Amino acid sequence: MSAENITVYGAYWCPDCRRSKKFLGEQFIPFNWVDIEQDKAGEAFVLQKNNGKRIIPTIVFADGSFLVEPSNAELAQRLGLKTEAKMAYYDLIILGGGPAGLTAAIYAAREGAEVLVIERSGLGGQAGITVGLDNFPGFPEGISGQEFAERIVKQARRFGVEILQAVEVERLAYEDGYHEVYTSDGKHYHSRAVLVATGASYRRLEAPGEDDYIGAGIHFCATCDGPFYKGAREIVVVGGGNSAVEEGLHLTTFAEKVILLARSDRLTASQVAIDKVSGAGSHVEVRYNTVVEAFEGAEAKLKTVRLRNTATGERSEIHPAAAFIFIGQQPNTSFLKGYVEMDDYGFVLSGHDLLHTPATQGSRLPFETSLPGLFAAGDARHGSTKQVASAVGEGAAASISIRDFLRQH
Repeated sequence: MSAENITVYGAYWCPDCRRSKKFLGEQFIPFNWVDIEQDKAGEAFVLQKNNGKRIIPTIVFADGSFLVEPSNAELAQRLGLKTEAKMAYYDLIILGGGPAGLTAAIYAAREGAEVLVIERSGLGGQAGITVGLDNFPGFPEGISGQEFAERIVKQARRFGVEILQAVEVERLAYEDGYHEVYTSDGKHYHSRAVLVATGASYRRLEAPGEDDYIGAGIHFCATCDGPFYKGAREIVVVGGGNSAVEEGLHLTTFAEKVILLARSDRLTASQVAIDKVSGAGSHVEVRYNTVVEAFEGAEAKLKTVRLRNTATGERSEIHPAAAFIFIGQQPNTSFLKGYVEMDDYGFVLSGHDLLHTPATQGSRLPFETSLPGLFAAGDARHGSTKQVASAVGEGAAASISIRDFLRQH
């Protein structure tokens, strides 16, 4: 399906168009984008397909079939993504198809367990949309995030892991020793053990105007959206850590210049990344002690970023083609609120951390949460290091604890 020629007809101001583009990008499905505000032939095509109505997004497939204003579920069905499980009961249900979840699935399935993985977006998690993995053991030349994701998914399927895509988990329940997983499509599945490996999402600046231009000039994934700005004069990146520096360097392949805005007086990225951005020939300009005060635009597209220097108080503005924000992550655990013990930021507490939680009685296996048989691993877990290698390690270790739990129950 990834080789299929898909064209999305839409406009920059259309939120459903941005959602569809994001969904296709998360599934690593290439597509052509036609902005009907700029392409009169594209506009005429949309009118012809919709009996004279200007309805977007209109998504056309290689065989000539098309969908109009499709939901993510409708897109998933058309793309042949598996969204419904074969059985109602599994030995282990894993929430999240990133490195931690898929590694745990491989370990458990290899030992004969019936395993179901439920992923709400793209398989591979944030690792899958990373430009490149240079520090993962065994790949001396590095490996692209997409290839890494494809390899680990293929390996999981080799051992019989059942994987659902584009399926959202709404809530969990626990009754008579069984966990129940309820999904947004009205289905629910049962298991003795559940692993929460839902990862984390990028944080926002919460600056005025930010919500108005997300997907229309403001982005959080250079791999997904950087190519749309090929030939741009200037792109701004907000953040001073590894993600900001590395993604900023990647964006120089599309734009003539990248302005990197660091809140403090130094970058917190690794020295290797700092050396790259500071080296001769770098097209990255770093501005220290600089914060975004507001995003402004016209015709529903970002045009201006207003800045303030925290050291001098001086205010200025820039007019980039786009702004990419990399300022940290927040866990994808909202569906667990009030159900399991978490820290103040929403990261799931597990194992030894629960010894200091009065509400939890009795010992816990490594990676086991405050509920028996409910485990956590990867970026959603309190104390995780937010690195692909450690996520893989946590997935393997959690699977071993889950094996011990299933043997005891």
